[in-house]
Parts: sequence; structure tokens; C-alpha cells
Amino acid sequence: MTSDPMNIVPVILSGGSGTRLWPVSRPERPKQLLPLTADETMLQLTAVRTQGFDSASVGRPILVSNAAHADIIDEQLQQSGIDDYSVILEPIGRNTAPAIALAALEAQPGDALLVMPSDHVIDDLPAFHDAIARALPLVAKGWLVTFGITPDGPETGYGYIQMGETCGDAVHEVARFVEKPDVANAQRMLAEGNYAWNAGIFLFRADAYLTAMEKHQPDMLVAVQASMAEAKRDGAHIFPDPIAFHACPSDSVDYAIMERETQVACVPVSMGWSDVGSWDSLHAVSTRCTDENAVRGDALLLGARNCLVHSDGPRVTLVDVDDLIVVVSQGEIMILKRGESQKVRKVTEAIKAIAAATAAN
Repeated sequence: MTSDPMNIVPVILSGGSGTRLWPVSRPERPKQLLPLTADETMLQLTAVRTQGFDSASVGRPILVSNAAHADIIDEQLQQSGIDDYSVILEPIGRNTAPAIALAALEAQPGDALLVMPSDHVIDDLPAFHDAIARALPLVAKGWLVTFGITPDGPETGYGYIQMGETCGDAVHEVARFVEKPDVANAQRMLAEGNYAWNAGIFLFRADAYLTAMEKHQPDMLVAVQASMAEAKRDGAHIFPDPIAFHACPSDSVDYAIMERETQVACVPVSMGWSDVGSWDSLHAVSTRCTDENAVRGDALLLGARNCLVHSDGPRVTLVDVDDLIVVVSQGEIMILKRGESQKVRKVTEAIKAIAAATAAN
């Protein structure tokens, strides 16, 4: 182990398609590339999230992204004043475990990789920075650390982390990872109090992650190493070899690595986090007026309460209605009840089926 100060490398995962926020989020411009919660896009907010962190040096970020989004990412990072970065452009999505391995191979072995999805909201950055600082001593020893969100309700849309013995400054060994629960189990875990939501944010040394992958997923590591060994480079852009990367198994970092390792710790933190995974969660994190309406775009609301309106053009007028989500985007209009936004997946599936039937005819 080196005694040198740790260098933190932000690793931003930007491969998602964001279908749950259709019709605004589309494959060609998914939610992380959109300004949904602020004037900046979610990717831009993520990219500047480590600014002001003073417990360790922060190096140039590494992004892992869909190759189709290269130009948009360049434009957005430069708008945020970030000129020194690398973007690894995946030829095909292979989930988070291989994506992180690509970044780990690009980083220096002793770098601490701060792995962040590009489409999350964190309102309390000082709390996030404090959690990172508490994790660093264990990271230096080779532990894999995950950040758990202190639950504020029996949420069934997230996985949970059961925390065990204390192993640092308000840091706990991970007893187990729990699949997304039903309401009864979520309420039980909330009552027990030693559980956190799994946010999918991690901190570990690059060499520790690759060692764990060699142990638990050797085929995955071989494929990722081959794809990076033959990668093409063009400025900030890195293109892993497509043939080698296509051969890589697809799996999440949770299943492939974290659940199999023994030296895994969780830092619980309350930091105003949301994965903005639905229109309902966007309503929850948006600025709302006195009638609890959240509006983006041109709208006239008369006697409406608890509604979300998102329009990229025509004015939306709501009169004496409650609990509606109204989205107007790119010529599409979607209206649904609040609390039912998980059904957007049904909409996108139905549209795909209609398109396939039309093409067949």
C-alpha cells in the first residue's frame, strides 16, 4: 500500500437509455443528456459534483458512454468548463460491471474510482463529500465501498443494503444486498433501521476492482482487457475493440462483483439523492408551487393541484384537476395519473409493437 495521498478519479456511467422518462428521453438523447431538474443537464451536474472536495486530489474524469452520444457529451462537458477528460465509447452495452472495468484499465492502478451514474440528483454536496472522505481509509486498504442512501420511506423501487458491524467512521461492513422488496419487506427493513437504499454509487481502487473481477468474473476481465488493448484513440475518445467487447458477458457490478466480495463496506448518507427513475420521482425532486404543481415549459394551471407539466412547445392548460402528469415532447403527448408512472414502460413497449407491425406490412 502506498502512503501517497489518494487520487480520486470520477467515473461517470452514461450508457442508459432512460426509457422510463419517455417521450422526453429517447435513445438518441436519453435523460442524462437533458436539463430535467435544473438549467444544466444531469450529466453536467454529475460532472461537477466533485468540485470543492478537499480530502484528496481529484483527477481527470473518465466517462463510459454509448458511442452514439460522443459529440453531445463533448459539447456538454465543454459548456461546463471541463476540457480535460476521457470518454470510453462502448460499441455495445454490456451493463455496469464491464463498463467500470473499462475505466479501471484506463486509470492508474492506485487511483480511487468514484463511480457515479450520470442521471442521478444529489442536492447536498457537502454530505456527499463527507461520505467520500469517510470511505477513503478503507478504500486505501483495498476495500470496495458503496454509498447507501438513508431511507425516508418503504420504497419498493430500490434494492437495499443490510449493514453489519462498524468498520470505520460511520462506515459499516455490508451484511448482504437485498433485491427490490415488496411493501411488507420494505416496511420491515425500515423498522429494523440497519438498511440503506442501494444508490449504485461506489468508491474503490482500480486495482482492487480488477483483482475482484479476476477472481469472480475471469471471462469478463479477459474480454475487457482485450478490447482495451486493441482500442482506437482519437483525442479524448477511446474506442474499445468491438469484436472483443461483443464477447464480454453482460452483468451489473452488484451481481458480478459486490455481492461476491468479502471486503465490502457501506457508507450510509442522507444527501438529497434521487435516481429520477420516473415522472413521479421527477415531480418529487422538482421545485413546486404552493399547489404542489411542478411546471417546465408553457403552462396555465387553474385550480390544479399536485400535477407535473413538462412541455417543449404548446401551452398546457389544466383546470380543476389533481394528480396528473402531462408531458408534451417532440410531437408526442402523454397523460397519466400520478403514482402510475411505472406504466410508461408499457407505453414504450406498445409503440415498439406498433412500429414492428407497421414495418411488417
